[in-house]
Amino acid sequence: MHFLGTAAAEGFPGLFCRCAHCAEARSRGGRDIRTRSSALIDETLKIDLPPDTLLHMLRDGLDLGKVTDLFVTHTHSDHLRAEELEMRLPGYAHGVEHPLRVYGHDGVVRKCREAIGRPGDDRVAIRRIVPFETIDTGEARVTALPANHDPEETCLLFHIEKDGKTLFYGHDTGLLPEETWTWLSARRLDLVILDCTNGNLPFTGGHLNIEAVLGIRNRMRDGGMLEEGARMVATHFSHNIGLLHADLTAIFDPEDIIVAYDGMVLQV
Repeated sequence: MHFLGTAAAEGFPGLFCRCAHCAEARSRGGRDIRTRSSALIDETLKIDLPPDTLLHMLRDGLDLGKVTDLFVTHTHSDHLRAEELEMRLPGYAHGVEHPLRVYGHDGVVRKCREAIGRPGDDRVAIRRIVPFETIDTGEARVTALPANHDPEETCLLFHIEKDGKTLFYGHDTGLLPEETWTWLSARRLDLVILDCTNGNLPFTGGHLNIEAVLGIRNRMRDGGMLEEGARMVATHFSHNIGLLHADLTAIFDPEDIIVAYDGMVLQV
């Protein structure tokens, strides 16, 4: 599991921000520099297409031509820059050997169509998915689950099964909908990745804070949803929380929760 970006929408430091926290992050560099959120599994399954994708490719030496499946959580601009899909069409990308299959809800499909039209499925094949639908990619089984993020959009979370391991990709979201809890209650997870946008700020509903992350961890643990040795990761941090990487690890290390950073790779 390769964490390409671990920030909220504005990045950390924020794109135009001059606050003390962003200035300190710029000064420190390293794990305190966070780009917009995305993840890559075994080089072939990608989650979200943020505006920092080119940077991710260059920074981490990625061959994004290997990616076969792209699952999009929602249309917010830090998670989907659909215009980048044009760069996979003839004239821009050479040596492409397979289509990129893009999965998302109605709004994602519409945004992708507006960006690239209908060029045919040989380079980019766009498919609508709905909550609780399972996609078999041939290498993984991915189930879309309802998030609690934007009341005007069907935002999705993903349960991913691959090579005998299970992953819950849990952001962007606030407290999980009960229908998502019901579905998860019959599963056991090896890796859980959760939104922690609000840090130690008050809980606001559409994103989680530290207290909410711990609450979800406790409910999963008490409900028998975690495999022995399961790992939990917090990610998607806003600069507004004023917590740099060392501050976050000081909070989460005693809870045995991993603080994600850009470029982090976990073997599951």
